[in-house]
Amino acid sequence: MPATPTRDRVKPEEINTQPLRRPEWIKVRAPSGETYEWLQGLMRKKELHTVCEEAMCPNLGECWGSGTATFLMLGDVCTRSCVFCDIKHGKPALMDWGEAERVAQAVKAMNLKHAVITSVNRDERRDGGAPIFAMVIRRIRELLPGCSIEVLIPDFKGSLEALKIVMEARPEILNHNVETVPRLFKTIQPQDSYDWAAATLSNAKKLDPEVLTKSGIMVGLGEELEEVKAVMRDQRSWAVDILTIGQYLQPSKKHFPISRYYTMEEFKELKEYGMEIGFKWVESAPLVRSSYHAADQVRALSIVHRKLYGETVTSSQ
Repeated sequence: MPATPTRDRVKPEEINTQPLRRPEWIKVRAPSGETYEWLQGLMRKKELHTVCEEAMCPNLGECWGSGTATFLMLGDVCTRSCVFCDIKHGKPALMDWGEAERVAQAVKAMNLKHAVITSVNRDERRDGGAPIFAMVIRRIRELLPGCSIEVLIPDFKGSLEALKIVMEARPEILNHNVETVPRLFKTIQPQDSYDWAAATLSNAKKLDPEVLTKSGIMVGLGEELEEVKAVMRDQRSWAVDILTIGQYLQPSKKHFPISRYYTMEEFKELKEYGMEIGFKWVESAPLVRSSYHAADQVRALSIVHRKLYGETVTSSQ
């Protein structure tokens, strides 16, 4: 049975405010290299943002060094203020309707086999910015037909109408991160709703069963291991196909503190549990983020081949 969402907040005395020493199994490489520098220049030239930079992703050096980036659309100012996130929040600028074209041109310039596109929240709009997602999906199809597309979307406040706009453009993967367990939801992401996340993921699969759905969880925010497993069962009840689990890393002292570091054995346990309950693919490790190894997931699950020939593909990952 799915876990029952709760709106109880974490009590202040339950939060560990003492800084924790980072364990030896978490090592982050500094970004460098010719490909990294070229990609950085491309983003600046086209006036684009990446979640890699804005959210201080620990895999920026690895991903950019291999020519992979997750594009951040709808500007770089979010209308929500989640306590784990380093993206700026406040009142965003007017919508930039040329952004979709610039992102698509950048995808073509990089000659990507798989493009990952996400955005900030734009709650001031009824559609949440969904039309720009549809625009960029269709334009990438025109410019680079062989490129598969993954969109990591906001919850659009659970709006089925906004979700339909994105789903009608038919991305290969529809991704929305749950982020944490119901007990912590209103503390970690106070303007979000567990019900909205459930609606987004379950409705996406109902609108187009052929599109793979994906979600992500952070650990180390104060949740219990069994709570994580309960959320995983919820996600399977919503027919989510792909799951990512990674360690929360505090971007700065102003952000929510780390409760604890999970061990490699615990990440392995969660991966094995996820495969046991039916996920097609589970990425579970300290530095895993939503788009980490996204291209590998596409190749392993043979999404394009599956869509063309209607075959059922399974993975033992």
